[in-house]
Amino acid sequence: MNPMDTTPETEVIWEVLRTIPDPEYGLSIVDMGLIYQVECNADSIAVTMTLTTPNCPSGEWIYEGVKTALQGVAAGKTVEVALVFDPAWTPEMLTESGRRQLGMD
Repeated sequence: MNPMDTTPETEVIWEVLRTIPDPEYGLSIVDMGLIYQVECNADSIAVTMTLTTPNCPSGEWIYEGVKTALQGVAAGKTVEVALVFDPAWTPEMLTESGRRQLGMD
């Protein structure tokens, strides 16, 4: 399944995630390519994400920001955020918009 496939419910989650900036680059964590997957069902919201590096100095802030933002729209659902490093993030994971914002196009 393509992680960017959306339903109306998952699109709300993607929009919330787009409001969270990566403090180093100033791009949203979505445009950075840090969100690998979003899943919504009747009882839960699950997000699989990564960081630019395992030792990212802003990693805890980003991770907690995702959890807090999702809890704000969870409407009684369980929020699960999985932080993974496989596959490792690379600049190729930037969205087209992210590449444009960084002048990489």
